[in-house]
Amino acid sequence: MKIAIIGAGVAGLTAAYHLSALEHQVVLYEASGQTGGLASGFRDANWEWALERFYHHWFTSDNAIIDLIRQLGQEDKLFFRRPVTSIWYKGRIYPFDSYVRAMLFPHLSVIDKLRAAPVALYLRLLRDWPRLERYTAHEWLTRWMGRRGYQILWEPLLMGKFGEYYQEVNMAWFWARIHKRSPRLGYFVGGFQALLDILTEQVRKQGAEIRLHTPVERIETEALSIAPGEVASRLLVHAQGQVEAYDRVIVTLSPNLLAQMVPELPEDYLAGLRQLKSLGAVVLILALKQRLTEGHYWINLPKGEGFPFLALVEHTNFIEREHYGGDHLVYCGDYLKPDHEYFRLSHEEMLARFLPTLQRFNPAFTPDWVRASWLFREKYAQPVPGVNHSCNIPDLATPIRGLFWASMSQVYPWDRGTNYAVEMGREVARRALAV
Repeated sequence: MKIAIIGAGVAGLTAAYHLSALEHQVVLYEASGQTGGLASGFRDANWEWALERFYHHWFTSDNAIIDLIRQLGQEDKLFFRRPVTSIWYKGRIYPFDSYVRAMLFPHLSVIDKLRAAPVALYLRLLRDWPRLERYTAHEWLTRWMGRRGYQILWEPLLMGKFGEYYQEVNMAWFWARIHKRSPRLGYFVGGFQALLDILTEQVRKQGAEIRLHTPVERIETEALSIAPGEVASRLLVHAQGQVEAYDRVIVTLSPNLLAQMVPELPEDYLAGLRQLKSLGAVVLILALKQRLTEGHYWINLPKGEGFPFLALVEHTNFIEREHYGGDHLVYCGDYLKPDHEYFRLSHEEMLARFLPTLQRFNPAFTPDWVRASWLFREKYAQPVPGVNHSCNIPDLATPIRGLFWASMSQVYPWDRGTNYAVEMGREVARRALAV
């Protein structure tokens, strides 16, 4: 078959990898100038390794991406370490990446800790997650952990990640975060972009065509008369003034872009797409001349303490700075509604907002520590899963025969990430061939 894939992120590349291996004719359309989507990276002039535009790592339980790395013969480049993950509470940073450290946290009472420990164990062991999606994380955790334990440990995370939607997020999503996470985190030699380049090259070797700088404007159906009284259809892809026909089309973009791209989808289906809530991501990356924190890789920050971003990630407390020309690399990241002012402010204005806050992590910090900085923004980066969200997720097969949609909005209950993009790319390829 002749198959178009719209979007060369991890899901699109994975689908192309499996379909081209079966000798189907695959054309991959990508609006940007590189493959990888949200997992893609960039390289400064003096860096040996690329750095992700949005912070990334893997867990030891991320079997789909680990299996793909093995299939590509790159297992020797995958490694796992245990960096320090921490939380900020009342002006101090506390390591918070093990049960022992959680039990030593001084701002929880003995009763709070005795309630929190069995809840965490229950969520780690539970397999039947659908029962949890009937409840919001806010109400379930308050009930079983107690109000104080929830307000100190988890409410700041939910508020920071989901903003005004935080009380709508269901408990199954929270379960997935606890259930699958591991203290050891994975990375790839050369950065995620190095893996993406290897996958891209393999897709090309298998005969797929990748068209960069080629945004798709529209997808429509065309009826074909194949015999008296028999009508079939094919899909037409419009891109840069050209129209090309395909037997199957897989779209891996946001629900809003799918709705704009395929207006002939049924109105009830389009209405369902528009009801899917999501947040965007804004990340300011700083190359510093000096280390900012003492060994903390990831610090979750409560919005209630006046931080202008959700998380501070000091990448070079996880990966050696020698791979980045000696720079100390820090991400300042946040999830926000697409109409938030951070999506409009200039690079200089964002620096003015974020840099003063860094003195809270290190009083010695001054702006002249900053050698270089980069600002990245994406308006579709974090789906918001409400109560009984599984009832709202569209199937991979759209109502139009031969047209499929695979996005991070459908990886539920799991949080978005490259592991689940690989799972989805593999599954949508299988479904496309089964029609």
